[in-house]
Amino acid sequence: MVMEDNESCGSRVVDSAPTNSRQHGKKMEVYNEVLRRLKQSNNVEAQQPAFDDELWAHFNRLPTRYALDVNVESAEDVLTHKRLLHLAHDPANRPAFDVRLVQVPPVPDGNSADSVPFSSANKGISRSVLPLPAFGSSPNLEALALEANKSEVQDGDATVTCGNLLRPMHEITFSTDDKPKLLSQLTSLLAELGLNIQEAHVFSTVDGYSLDVFVVDGWPYEEVEQLRMALKREILMIEQSSPSQSPSESFREEIKTLIKCEFDPVTIPCDGVDVWEIDHQLLKFENKIASGSYGDLYKGTYCSQEVAIKILKSERLNTELQKEFAQEVYIMRKVRHKNVVQFIGACTRPPNLCIVTEYMSGGSVYDYLHKQKGSFKLPTLLKVAIDVSKGMNYLHQNNIIHRDLKAANLLMDENEVVKVADFGVARVKAQTGVMTAETGTYRWMAPEVIEHKPYDHKADIFSFGVLLWELMTGKLPYEYLTPLQAAIGVVQKGLRPIIPKNTHPKLAELLEKCWQRDPTSRPDFPEIIEMLQQIAKEVADEEDDRRKEKSSSGGFFSVLRRGHH
Repeated sequence: MVMEDNESCGSRVVDSAPTNSRQHGKKMEVYNEVLRRLKQSNNVEAQQPAFDDELWAHFNRLPTRYALDVNVESAEDVLTHKRLLHLAHDPANRPAFDVRLVQVPPVPDGNSADSVPFSSANKGISRSVLPLPAFGSSPNLEALALEANKSEVQDGDATVTCGNLLRPMHEITFSTDDKPKLLSQLTSLLAELGLNIQEAHVFSTVDGYSLDVFVVDGWPYEEVEQLRMALKREILMIEQSSPSQSPSESFREEIKTLIKCEFDPVTIPCDGVDVWEIDHQLLKFENKIASGSYGDLYKGTYCSQEVAIKILKSERLNTELQKEFAQEVYIMRKVRHKNVVQFIGACTRPPNLCIVTEYMSGGSVYDYLHKQKGSFKLPTLLKVAIDVSKGMNYLHQNNIIHRDLKAANLLMDENEVVKVADFGVARVKAQTGVMTAETGTYRWMAPEVIEHKPYDHKADIFSFGVLLWELMTGKLPYEYLTPLQAAIGVVQKGLRPIIPKNTHPKLAELLEKCWQRDPTSRPDFPEIIEMLQQIAKEVADEEDDRRKEKSSSGGFFSVLRRGHH
């Protein structure tokens, strides 16, 4: 029941803290340079009397990193962004978007012989004609990929360059009102057209609008008009299908949970086995534990029992959020395992939608690792990993795929038992055994989920591997990358977290098995549990041997000391 928004699919970063003087100075530099270039080029808009103030207002609407990242050599791009944001004010224009052909330059590596020429389909286009992307390439992604592959230098395979970025690509810029799951919707839309995202830059304005810039390949034609028309058709189809659903759900109908209108009770699938509806008046609220975009988590009591109460924010309620709520209740009321947070009941009458579970006094593993700066010694780490594996094995045996396994969704009770929580995006596995549509959190997400390919319970195994690394290191996976850059690295470059040198060999082997690219090569949880238990036994035996040796050594010296006296 953790309500932390730890960079989930639809989450965005907005500058909430005041920028420091260096960043402000840099933003001012970029603004002045863009202004100078536009006026020097005799741009008509730039000659207007109030243009200087309007341009500065544009920079101030967006996070500071927008100014730090934007390519000042193409100052006209800033005008495009400004125009799209203006268009997005009118609901009839949403999403406003722009398409153009761009050239992504190679990352300099001192080896020009490795450059990939233009494909034959693009012979007619000169390098000098094509503009650079608005935000350039991602050197931090390249750097991390190179570092992750340093160990392969001796094998002659250390060069990690974006060879596929050397041909012309399309840059698509969207602007619309900033809303939940928007990023997921846009990436799904691009996937529906067969486009591969090579770069993504996501911004939210201070007044509730979005600016999302994608560099993509996969479109077979150079002419941008065909792509523009295809995007218009796709958007129209989505709106006609259901304006409140993401494209993947509209086209694939992954789950059909019955939801009535906003003022009726939320309809939960019921098999008549148990009664879980709770009278909201019987809940007593104490302190707020956590807060997120869509709800708040409170400690409280229900019929004198300590409970955790997750309340959905009434102002954020929509059909999509009600669907997730309904699915979470539907799944949670079916599961009962010592390593899964216990469901107690729910209130399903808007605006008081809430889920009530057992109270976990130990908090989340994420908070312990990243906020309290705690760490697990190897025996404890193995115990935590086994707890999680047992809970996940139970879910998989009941055909439930969690889809968002990470430290933030693991809670600890007063006895340090770790339990799997937060089933907001969990799903009952389809009868075909495979599912589609992107969900979860990019840093922990399996490649097949990122790519919108069919997937099954093995997607949870990949996430478990990243989670295990998180438990070992106490670090955020790919902490120097944005979530979307991390996702691109995982898919395009085979990027994986770097395993520390002092890792137990069998634990390192398990990590590598879990995050195999091919899902069928990943182990199932029964095998993982067996491996973890074997490692735990070896570690315990080694510890016993050390204690005995120390005790024996201490006894010998004490005899010597007594003899001396």
